[in-house]
Formats: sequence, C-alpha cells, structure tokens
Amino acid sequence: MQVITCALFTLLTLPISTVSEADSCPAVCECSEWKTHTISCFDIDILPRFPASTETLWLFETRLSSVPVDAFANMVNISRIYISVDMTLQRLERHSFYSLRKITHIEIRNAKSLTYIDPAAFKNLPNLKYLGIFNTGLTRFPELSNIHSNDMNFILEIVDHPYITEIPANSFRGITSDVLTVMLYGNGFREIQHHAFNGTKLDQVDLHRNHYLTKMDERAFTGTISGPMLLDVSLTGIISLPATGLDSLRELKARNTWALKKLPPIKTFKHLTIANLTYPSHCCGFKNIKKKRGFLEYIICNLTAFYDQHHKRSVGPLRMPSLQGDSVVSDQEPNDRSHRESEQDWSRGDFHGSLHYHAYFGGQPDEDVGFGETLKNPQEDTSQDFDSRYDYVVCEEGEEVACAPVPDEFNPCEDIMGFGFLRVSVWFVSLLAVLGNVVVLLVLLTSHYKLSVSRFLMCHLAFADLCMGIYLLLIASVDIHTRSEYYNHAIDWQTGPGCGLAGFFTVFASELSVYTLTVITLERWYAITFAMRLDRKLRLHHAAAVMLGGWIFCLILAVLPLVGVSSYQKVSICLPMDTQSTVAQVYILSVLVLNILAFFVICACYFKIYCAVHNPHYRSGSKDTNIAKRMAVLIFTDFLCMAPISFYAMSAVLDQPLITVSNSKILLVLFYPLNSCANPFLYAIFTKAFMGDVFILLSKVGLCQQRAQLFRGQTVSSKGSSGTYQIRRDKDRIRKEGRRGQKEVPIHLKMCYHQAVSQQKSSEESQSLDI
Repeated sequence: MQVITCALFTLLTLPISTVSEADSCPAVCECSEWKTHTISCFDIDILPRFPASTETLWLFETRLSSVPVDAFANMVNISRIYISVDMTLQRLERHSFYSLRKITHIEIRNAKSLTYIDPAAFKNLPNLKYLGIFNTGLTRFPELSNIHSNDMNFILEIVDHPYITEIPANSFRGITSDVLTVMLYGNGFREIQHHAFNGTKLDQVDLHRNHYLTKMDERAFTGTISGPMLLDVSLTGIISLPATGLDSLRELKARNTWALKKLPPIKTFKHLTIANLTYPSHCCGFKNIKKKRGFLEYIICNLTAFYDQHHKRSVGPLRMPSLQGDSVVSDQEPNDRSHRESEQDWSRGDFHGSLHYHAYFGGQPDEDVGFGETLKNPQEDTSQDFDSRYDYVVCEEGEEVACAPVPDEFNPCEDIMGFGFLRVSVWFVSLLAVLGNVVVLLVLLTSHYKLSVSRFLMCHLAFADLCMGIYLLLIASVDIHTRSEYYNHAIDWQTGPGCGLAGFFTVFASELSVYTLTVITLERWYAITFAMRLDRKLRLHHAAAVMLGGWIFCLILAVLPLVGVSSYQKVSICLPMDTQSTVAQVYILSVLVLNILAFFVICACYFKIYCAVHNPHYRSGSKDTNIAKRMAVLIFTDFLCMAPISFYAMSAVLDQPLITVSNSKILLVLFYPLNSCANPFLYAIFTKAFMGDVFILLSKVGLCQQRAQLFRGQTVSSKGSSGTYQIRRDKDRIRKEGRRGQKEVPIHLKMCYHQAVSQQKSSEESQSLDI
C-alpha cells in the first residue's frame, strides 16, 4: 500500500516538475521582467533552451557564430525577437526562424559580421508584421520570399548595409499577400533592377539616403499589384524615375536629389497630391494639373456623380479597383455578393451603376463610343493616344498638388520666352544681328582699302555684336526645344554648359561692345581735335594695344560668373542675376557703374566734338561733321537701348526691384540686343563707302563689274582731287594776298600745307565710314 501511494505521488508530481523546469529562466539570461514573459540574454555564445511561454526575447551583445536550425522552435508563444550588437554572428541557417505562428517582430541590428542569410531562414511566419535588418555585413539583398505573412500592412526595414549594391528582380515577392511597406534607406545601392517590386501591393517605398543609387530601371515597378502610394528618393543620386508603375502614387519625396533634373511625363502621376522636390521648376509641372473636360466627359462625369452616392469606389491602398477584361476587379473585395452584383451590372451593360470613375475613352472619337462598350483602363493603357488626348484621368476632380519648393521670382512657371511675341521677335533680332554683322566683317576684312584705325575698331564692334546675336540664337533655339515643358528641362539647361556658354557670350559681347564704342568715340574726338598734328596721329598698333586690353578685361568679366562670382544659372536667359553674396553684388554693381561711366565719357567726347565742328575758326569741312553726326546716332542709339536695362538692374541689386523677371525679358530681348542688329546698318551697310566695298568684292567673282568700276573711279577722284583742289584754291588766294603784303605769305603757305594734309586725312577716313 505504501508503495502504491509513493507511485501515485510520483506520477502526480512529475508533470508539475516538468512544467516548472520548462518555464524556468535559463541560467545565462535575465528574467526580471518575467511578468511580461520577457527574457534578456547578454554575452552568450550559444543559445540555451528558452521557456515555451516566452513572448519577448532580447539577445544583446552576444557572441553567437550563427542562429541554428529551429533555434526557437519550442517557443510557441514567442512574438518578438531582438538580436542586437553581435560582432561574431555570421550566418542565419535554414529554418532559423521557422513556423513561428505568433511571431510579429524580428529585428537584427549591428551584426557587422553577418554575411549570409539562408533563403529559408525566415519561413512560414504568417503573423509577422515587421522585419528589420540593420547594419550588417550582407553583400547581397536577402532572399525573403518564404515569409508568407498574412498581415494587412507588413513593414520591411533593411537599413545601413554599405555592401549591398543592387535590388534584384522579385526581391519582395512572397513576403506578404497584403500591403507592403519597405524602408530601404542608408544602403550602398547603386541600381534597382527591373521587376524589383514584382507581385507586391506597395504602400510606401523609402529609398532615402542611398547616396550611391543612380539607376532605377524603367520597369522597376512593373508587375506590382498596386502602389506605391509614397515614394521617397531623397538624398540619392537617382537620375530619372520610371514612367510606368507610378499611377497610384500619392506622395513623392525627392529632397536634395540633385541629379534628378527631369521628371517623367505628368500623366505618370495620376493621383499625386503631395510632392516635396529639389528644384522649384519641377513644381511648375503640377501647377495646372487639373484636366479640362470635354463635352462628352462632362456628361459622363455628371452621370457618374449622380449615381456615386449609391456606388462609391475607393482609391486607397487597400481597395484599388481596376478594369480587367469585362469585369471590375478589386484588390480586396468587400464580399462575394457585392462583387457578383458588380460583375452582373458590368456584363449586362449597366453603365451608370458600374462605371468606375477612372473610366477612359482612349483615342476613340466621341461618336464611336456607345453605352455598354468596354472602356480602357487608364492605369494599364500605354498607347500614344492616351498621351496625346488626355493628360489626366477623366472624372477625377483634379485635386491640386501641394508641391514644394514653390517657384521663386527668378524662375516663374513659364517658358524661356514667356510671351508669344517675344518668341517671334527674338528670332528676327538674332538672325538680323548674326547675318548683318557677318556681312560687315566679311566686307571690311576683304576690302581693298588699307586697314585703318576706324576699320579696325569697326571690326571689333561687329564681332561683339555677332556674339550677342549668337547668344540670342542659342536662347531662341532652346526656347523652341523646351516649349510648353520648360519646367522639365530647366535644370539641365540652367546648370549645364549651354547656359554658361550663353551667359559668357552675352556678358562678353555687351561689355566688349561698350568698350569698343567708347574707344571709337575717343578716337574720333582725338582725330578731330589733333587733326593738324601729324606727329600725334593714332596708329594701328596703338589701337591694337588698346583693344587687347579691352579683350582681356571683357573676358575676365565674362568668366567671373563661371567661377562663382555671381552665376549664370539663376534665370532661364542665363544672365548674372545672382546677388546673394556680397562679392556677386559688388561684381554686378561694378559692371553697371562701368557702363554708366562709359556713357558719360562718350557724352563728354561728343560734346567736345560738336563744339569743335561748329567752331567758325575751325576748318574741318563737311566730312568730319558727317562722321561725327553718324557716330553720335550710333552711340546714342546703343545707350538708349541700354539705359532701361541699367536702371532696372541697379534697382534689383539694391533689393528694390521695379520689374519682374517675366517682364524684364521684354527689355532683355527687345532693347538689350537691339543695338547688335542696328549697329551694322548704322555704321556700315547704309553708307556709300560700304556699298562700294560690296560691289568691288562682287566684281572679284565676275558680278557688278560696271558698278565696281564706278566706285573705283570715285575712290581715285576723292583721293586726289580733294587735296589738289584745295591747294590750288589756297595758292590763288595767296597770290592775291601777296600783292598786299609779302609778310603774310609764309604763314599762309604753312596753313595751306596743313589744310591739304588734313583734307587728305579726312578723305581717307571718310572712305571707311561715309561720304
């Protein structure tokens, strides 16, 4: 009897002892929080057997070499596993985390020796909500296709892996059957391959802080069931975004993504509501995103809105209906009954009851589409007629996109030539300037006359005006190329070499033109003032030295914005309008002040010239008078064109702008370069001497022989007769006066000699300007 009693007692106490042993805390771990079934293990090199009732496990600063097969198989209640700071962990073996029915969170952090994760390490985890892998030594994107979670919104976080260089195709397929959020920031990604997100329902894709990521394949989002709803590519090197697979995108983040200079076509973002971008110009693309409805769309959308209270459709991430075949399919169907009713409505042609509000008549004339006919799905249609006929979904209300940063006053949402008449005018002015100055240079440089100082200076002025014409031609060409979508080319243009070259041309041309005009005026004043002093005559080598200094000075002014003093990138017309730094302000003010000083110098010179010409004691003849008048018209025409530019530029530099950038383009296109197309006509083409040069040049190829001979005769006559006739006339006058007193003869002979020389000099110079 006593033996039986002992046996029964042993049998009754055995399960209790077993359970107690199973629920006991491992000796190498800490169980101070066992009330919440939490175990924390520190500095262990092998995993002990954990109690089956454990719900949360912390493995901190361990020395594991691997997580073995079925390491947590006995933990039937485990829901969270955290592995943090293990410098020796190298591998996650097959079935390391296998068939843990209640597991919801797995996090592996700071395991820099971890280089291998078996494709079946995470397998059959139906309730897993979150998987985070941080700062490991992985060199390849982990294979996670065996997780098979059923959670409504699974979050995958793979962060700070500098050795993973690409996201291959099908990387996320099989992780979850529902919505997936992927946080992939701070890695060493360089490329995202095609179909990388294939077979997923994406909610959020976070790729920010992948500094080396430059390529996202055009088909990266091809094959996704839905989404993404949010895409973050901030602080990456992404060059372009895919034009397909972003139909459902609601929010786009691309802050400090400097390489992303061009966005896909606006029709790619059918549902975008928030955009945080890098460049203000990109927001211009979303400024007028609301679609203008046609007559047919107006009727259909009103009918749809009328029945919408009975047949609501969601566009959220969990329910994304689409048209496939002849039925309406939803990513998550509410119930079989409603789905069957929807299919029946659609199949019998119940237009009002089943028309999804994203219906689209792509490329079909209004009269060819009848009620009950199959409609195209805009999210699947990639035909050209969709792009050409509609930019946005038909019945969408066109919610405005909240976009930042907003365009500033220097880069308004407009083409380079913001007004239609400017687009035409700039071509006229640029072609006139280029052709006119090319003709002038050709004729002057091939003329049979000896190259005089005046001709030499005129060649420099023509070259400067030619550079201005090239600038306008370049601006006009880019405007035509980017018409109606400049916002998508603004960054490439303004930060590229083209805008820098255009800015260099215009600054160099304008400053060289002003400098040359000043030198021409000083030369005319000097020639008229010291006409009787042959020893002080300005020689060609003097003019060459002066112009060499001018070229160097103008080149320096044009190069400074290219090396950081102000910038040509501020505005679309590539002028140095950047005044953010003190150095830039000093630069622009200096240029403006120099131009104003040049204007006053020219005014002073012409005042002296006119005083000398109208002096009754000064015998200069009509030649210098005509030259002075013609040059005055030339100079004042140039500076009248530049005066408004200088005035408004000065006000802008002083932070008191009196005109917008859009309106300033009228001045900068019509007035600023107008002298470049007027100069060749004022100083050359409209003169008789230039016409003579043209006919003589044509005679060399057998054209206009008689007219050329006529001008040759006039040239010879003008060279010889002017001085000879004056000498004869003065000799006769001397003979008459000689009878009255012989003492006056030597004085008048000297005057006769100087006047003859002056007349000859004036005659020679007139051949280069006008007769």
